[in-house]
Amino acid sequence: MIARNDRRGCGNLRKVNIIKDYMKYAEGSCLIELGNTKVICTASLEEKVPPFLKDTGSGWITAEYSMLPRSSEVRIQRESSRGKIGGRTHEIQRLIGRSLRATVDLMSLKEKTLWIDCDVIQADGGTRTASITGGFVALALALKRLKKDGVIDKISIHDFVAATSVGILKGEPILDLTFEEDSKAEVDMNVVMISGGKFIEVQGTAERNPFAKDDLQRLLALAENGINELIAIQREVIGEI
Repeated sequence: MIARNDRRGCGNLRKVNIIKDYMKYAEGSCLIELGNTKVICTASLEEKVPPFLKDTGSGWITAEYSMLPRSSEVRIQRESSRGKIGGRTHEIQRLIGRSLRATVDLMSLKEKTLWIDCDVIQADGGTRTASITGGFVALALALKRLKKDGVIDKISIHDFVAATSVGILKGEPILDLTFEEDSKAEVDMNVVMISGGKFIEVQGTAERNPFAKDDLQRLLALAENGINELIAIQREVIGEI
């Protein structure tokens, strides 16, 4: 067993804390903390859909992601000042959006869009997985509020969704990597799953040597355990749907 800097076991998540209704004006919001990684997630209603969905009766869920300049040890230049969104940001935004869309019947939104904004205020690894886990909480809270206010007729959530990272460090499979662990890992992987045990996305990379099929199965099982824990926390925070 390797010694992790925060003294966790290899199969343990970092300390998880989700504070709901964190932002005053958003239809749904939360602050999610995974160890030293902190992300504010908000859900905002827009009374229209993209052109390709106009007159179809379907709603839409999409996401934006950003890191504040001093969310990391070195200042990150705002993408707005560069005049374009970077490839990493674009990839993460698409990942968050498709992960959340997989859990909701979009027809229940009645040609309305829910924007999920994920703003990283402190980064220590796992910002995209925290954004998905917290983004779902913000989404569910928004749907509860919209149903209560009569904006939608029903809350059509098929499954909960959460995400975590796994990797191999010094030959050991580990769960929920910090930035330092991720930077040194021989294998790193992001896994998105629904509460029914099915996968939405698996992003896995060998940084040095290729990894075996048995390693992949061990990592996926480790990720599933962590995601089940995260979904249990989500259920407690969101309450009855």
